[in-house]
Amino acid sequence: MDDYKEHLRRLAVHDDALLEMIAAAGSSFVTSVMDQRTEALLRIAAAIAVDAAPSSFQHAVAHALAAGATSDEIVATLDAVTPVTGAARVVQCVPKVALALGYDVEEALELLDP
Repeated sequence: MDDYKEHLRRLAVHDDALLEMIAAAGSSFVTSVMDQRTEALLRIAAAIAVDAAPSSFQHAVAHALAAGATSDEIVATLDAVTPVTGAARVVQCVPKVALALGYDVEEALELLDP
């Protein structure tokens, strides 16, 4: 059987051993089919989708940068998820992503206000 089919089947039945392994150490399936940069960008996309806490964005962005993603790619992730998550969710997350990149977008906007 194809690896992806077995993996889907195990996820579908809530295979505790698999889910615990993924939560604790990450997924060997992911590392066998996807590079670290892509995985890290997907984690940012997921953080946007669930409107994660600022600390989660800090961790996800740091991980993405360490995996070789650029700031431009991280910001492009916001654009990429907009059709799925909606503009409101993305707008909510922009300050968190910006701060994780070391840019206080809210402060920058205040400076533009006369």
